[in-house]
Amino acid sequence: MEIQLICVGKLKETWWRDACGEYAKRLQHSCSFSIREVPETRLSDRPSPAQIEAALEEEGRKILAAAGNAKLFALCIEGDEMPSEMLADTIEQIGLHGVSRICFAIGSSYGLCDTVKSRADRRLSMSPMTFPHQLARVMLCEQIYRAFQIMGHGKYHK
Repeated sequence: MEIQLICVGKLKETWWRDACGEYAKRLQHSCSFSIREVPETRLSDRPSPAQIEAALEEEGRKILAAAGNAKLFALCIEGDEMPSEMLADTIEQIGLHGVSRICFAIGSSYGLCDTVKSRADRRLSMSPMTFPHQLARVMLCEQIYRAFQIMGHGKYHK
């Protein structure tokens, strides 16, 4: 199975990249895992709502182009919270139904446009808490690794 994170923007700090790299390394025996970064649209320090919406739409086009016809999970605040075991079961069921590619979309700090959310097969929320945008990527990498450990009855998940 191919799992791809499609993320708006780059991770600037080395420790965030290292953490994602560690989970990518661990996942190499379970699936084909990759992170694709699409450029974030530049905005002024105080963008108007219209400028933010236009930026989100532009980023959304890039996300959808990268996702193609894959199963798409959009990470957004209004998404469903899901226990790790349910994420594992969801990924496993998707694979059992013959789907070989799943993409998880993480938008910019302004989120995702409605077009991406509408196209998504599932909307996920990490938590009702607010986390740094970069940490969400690391947390998602960890949860995907955990899901494959659960599916494989590994010792990681207790």
